[in-house]
Amino acid sequence: MAIKRFSHVGLCVSDLDRSLAFYRDGLGFAEVARLDVSGEAAETLLGLSDLDLRVVFLERDGVRIELLHYASPGNRGSGEPRPMNALGLTHLSLRVDDLDETVAALERAGGRVLRATRARNETIESSAVFVTDPDGTRIELIEARGAAL
Repeated sequence: MAIKRFSHVGLCVSDLDRSLAFYRDGLGFAEVARLDVSGEAAETLLGLSDLDLRVVFLERDGVRIELLHYASPGNRGSGEPRPMNALGLTHLSLRVDDLDETVAALERAGGRVLRATRARNETIESSAVFVTDPDGTRIELIEARGAAL
């Protein structure tokens, strides 16, 4: 088996423009491609019927995310942050220069700060907090000296 490379992480979003404001304008991801997806092959791959999907690929620091907006059949879920011990993808994590400044910018871009998660680790001189994107996906922000984390 030969894996060639990492491709992307997909995130289902309820409002594509709102999510673009968060990821592109708030987190600094750059748009690299857009697709409209429908048809039998995509329905088979995704296990969905009556598919009308808008996709935007964004990239930053060599990491690519795929925002998926299902015009049909729509999206599911509450938009509340999933517990950290729920199986599957728990969060994305980003290093930042200034935690307070980044948190404020992400709130302006439609994010929500989970203030109760803010923590300081004196041993490695770091501070971290979780924010969520507009649909509840957790984003960990870490301000730290040196190469830790």
